[in-house]
Amino acid sequence: MDVATGLSVVIIFAVLVFLAILIYFVPIGLFITAYFSGVKLRIFRDLVGMRLRKVSPYIIVRSLISATKAGLDLDTSLLEAHYLAGGNVPKVVNALISANKANLNLDFQKASAIDLAGRDVLEAVKMSVIPKVIETPLVAAMAKDGIQLKAIARITVRANIERLVGGAGEATILARVGEGIVSTIGSSHSHKEVLENPDNISKVVLKKGLDAGTAFEILSIDIADVDVGTNIGAILQADQAEADLKVARAKAEERRAAAIATEQEMKAEVARMRAKVIEAEAEIPKAIAEAFRSGNLGIMDYYKLKNIQADTDMRNAVAKPPETKPTNPQDKKNG
Repeated sequence: MDVATGLSVVIIFAVLVFLAILIYFVPIGLFITAYFSGVKLRIFRDLVGMRLRKVSPYIIVRSLISATKAGLDLDTSLLEAHYLAGGNVPKVVNALISANKANLNLDFQKASAIDLAGRDVLEAVKMSVIPKVIETPLVAAMAKDGIQLKAIARITVRANIERLVGGAGEATILARVGEGIVSTIGSSHSHKEVLENPDNISKVVLKKGLDAGTAFEILSIDIADVDVGTNIGAILQADQAEADLKVARAKAEERRAAAIATEQEMKAEVARMRAKVIEAEAEIPKAIAEAFRSGNLGIMDYYKLKNIQADTDMRNAVAKPPETKPTNPQDKKNG
């Protein structure tokens, strides 16, 4: 009796495991849903084959049901290949349905390529139907009169499905528009011109074809706000004047140092000349004595020389102005 009960339990367990495996590999409920939705599938080749190929039959079948109900004819093998490649099958199918309803030229190959490229293909289709507005950060530029202007632009873009694969994104659009704003403001003669007609910026920038090579088409560029910044020209002139002043001071200091050095050299030269004069004067008595011994100088000549020297000293004393002593009022009173 115990052996029979144990055998029954084993059989029941084996049957449950078999049914679980069968239901896993043969999703009967999914097959019935697909059949009544108009999607023709074969149990063993399609549903069981998906399990064996490690493809989720629920994702593939539900996507096929959505596409069939929308009037699209999609191949199961293409959906499986896109799933195995790591793509988002439901998003691609929804994008195809949206593009078909909007009369956009989008096939499965192009949609799957956009999805595998890392872009949101469904969002791209929506942007093709409803344009998107992106706003640039605060762009600062300086007009020719030296006044800084700060502008913010709103860009209306529409996705270009043909250039989604390999095309640049929103960051490129923002960078190009910002560069265009800077160059347009910089070419203006006065900041007042920009403040009076800010729409000139959008017109000039829009003519440059900034959407070339991008995944978007620029529909319009609108200047949302323009503010006056600082007077960059005045600041630059003040900085230049300060730099020129420092250069002038440095050159003046250099000239002063050169003059001091020249003065010191002249003083040194004068000192050397005085030393030579003193040395020469010290040789005069020796020369006079030698002249006396050799007979080249007589006593009368010597007296004439002394008289000339005394007369020169007297003339120097007479030519020198007398030293005036400060008078004391108290002395005058006593006198």
